[in-house]
Amino acid sequence: MILIMAWRNIWRSMTRSLVVMGAIAVGIWAALSLTGFATGMVKSYVNNAVQNIVSHIQVHQPEFLDENEVKYNIPDAEAVEQAIRAEPGVKAVSVRSVVNGMISSSKGARGVSIKGVIPEEEARVNALDENIVEGDYLSGEGRNPILVSSELAKKLNVKVRSKVVLNFQDRGGSITAAAFRIVGIFDTDNNPFDLSHVFVRRNDLNSLLIPAADSSLAVEGLAHEIALMVDDIRQVNLIAASLSSKFPNLKVQTYREISPDLELYEGQIKNISLIYLTVIMLALVFGIINTMLMAVLERIKELGMLMAIGMNKLRVFLMIVLESALLGLVAMPVGLLLGYITIEYVGANGIDMSMYAKGLESFGMSSIIYFELDPIVYLQVAVGVFLTAILASIYPALKAIRLKPVEALRTI
Repeated sequence: MILIMAWRNIWRSMTRSLVVMGAIAVGIWAALSLTGFATGMVKSYVNNAVQNIVSHIQVHQPEFLDENEVKYNIPDAEAVEQAIRAEPGVKAVSVRSVVNGMISSSKGARGVSIKGVIPEEEARVNALDENIVEGDYLSGEGRNPILVSSELAKKLNVKVRSKVVLNFQDRGGSITAAAFRIVGIFDTDNNPFDLSHVFVRRNDLNSLLIPAADSSLAVEGLAHEIALMVDDIRQVNLIAASLSSKFPNLKVQTYREISPDLELYEGQIKNISLIYLTVIMLALVFGIINTMLMAVLERIKELGMLMAIGMNKLRVFLMIVLESALLGLVAMPVGLLLGYITIEYVGANGIDMSMYAKGLESFGMSSIIYFELDPIVYLQVAVGVFLTAILASIYPALKAIRLKPVEALRTI
């Protein structure tokens, strides 16, 4: 009976009720959309970093991470590579040689990390081949080809087919210099990474890193880093633990350990929805309180009559609370549906942020943002709206039950 009365009461002032319902629906839509946008930006940063920089898991000799010297290569790298490829859940593996050095042209010089890769394997681990904006990807043809970023090319004032010189220290401690020709220019949308990395063929780099007098290591056997991608990102920790047990003398790290900021950002995704939801629900509280308080004040005489003929204060209290709850429950599906449609559409087509591309790239984010939302957020929003409606109704309901029937009946 009370539920029927509450339902009829909210439609007695249809315009006011529809305005409140509209505000709730728009609030829900805004909370979901803003959360999807923020989550998409964070995911963009994490995905760019994983695909273009760190990969899911990396394997090094521990001393290499501490000293970053070329002499600390992975012992028996070929056997380690084969064992990693045989590990269940591993999708792709790239064995790299890494050395810090200087790249110079006739117009300038810059310190970089030089990565020697096998082109076909590297293309399976990251999106470097897809990020070529000018020229070609590394191939087996030509002598000493090199890939540089568009940002680095601007700094050095070079282009495709230009020659650059790499200077670095070999395994014997001697300074080595060699000329390389630019075959391609890449852009990963991550300026810090682009300015500090160049890519060459692994055999070309290894032949320069191993002194002629050093016959203890074959050119194909020199490696400092093994990067791998997994089939399911949820299995990263499990696969890393398995590899650590197989290679106790090597350092096996997940992308979260390599770049702690990625773990921080991933952890913040769960808090983003709660922040937006809290802010928007706080705004809705005042709208609902205002609406229900007006409804109570307009019905003082009616409420006094109900209490005079026997409706106790608990029933009056419940009626007001139910009216508020029904406002939220009617508006909730509309807001959730609008939010779902927005998330799905922008998640598939993306939102173009190219006008802010330079700023986004400096933070390692893509200029196209795809909305993304954990399904649990829809439940959080639904529960949040319901609780907000209940809490917002308490003050007007208390105001109603404090009325004295005799005085209420005399109200004009």
